[in-house]
Amino acid sequence: MAFPTQRQAYGSVRAVDRAEFDAGLRAHMLRVYNYMASGLALTGIFAVIVFQMSVVTNATGQPVAFTQFGQTLFGTGLKWVIVLAPLALVFFLSARIHAMKSSTAQGVFWVYAALMGVSLATILFTFTYESIARVFFISAAAFAGLSLWGYTTKKDLSGWGSFLIMGVIGIVIAAVVNMFVGSSALQFAISVIGVLVFAGLTAYDTQNIKNEYAERFDAESKNKLAIYGALKLYLDFINLFIMLLYLFGERR
Repeated sequence: MAFPTQRQAYGSVRAVDRAEFDAGLRAHMLRVYNYMASGLALTGIFAVIVFQMSVVTNATGQPVAFTQFGQTLFGTGLKWVIVLAPLALVFFLSARIHAMKSSTAQGVFWVYAALMGVSLATILFTFTYESIARVFFISAAAFAGLSLWGYTTKKDLSGWGSFLIMGVIGIVIAAVVNMFVGSSALQFAISVIGVLVFAGLTAYDTQNIKNEYAERFDAESKNKLAIYGALKLYLDFINLFIMLLYLFGERR
């Protein structure tokens, strides 16, 4: 994705005072993390609501059967719409955000986060509540450390890009194959490689978001840049969480 603005080096941002620039950069990164955290919260809320509407629970709160709503949502061809709709929306937002108003891009991001919540309701059927909570906090701690390193490191991570994208493509292909094969060994390999790839992407994307800030100066472009940065980090976190859940989550 490209924004129609001129390129500037991080170390020479026109005549803007460096201290002022650094304050602006911190505010921008905070905006990115706030968007991301809000998206994750919305995803969690929708996941819990859809789960509660989809299952009948016993006295201890454990799911024992699907409701009619759950059978319709996850037991028919509608489940493919639930799986593919967020994917289609993220491609649409990535390709068209430069042509949108920032308010529209923000609305699309919220819709995407909500649809992801509907899709991720399935993990509540599969894994115990305790292991989901445990893996979530592990993922949050890992993400925070990786993102902080990506923000503060002097090492140029731009060379990681091609390798990491190839890793994502490989994971997607392997995951599609495993939908038909159902191999636990392949799922384990996907999860291990996925953790490494999305850990790398967390640091890589954070550094990119930081560097791109120096290239945009009008408020509208900055806000869209923050939304797009939040989308990338949201995807990194969600995928890191899912991969760790398949490795360490306790199945029902």
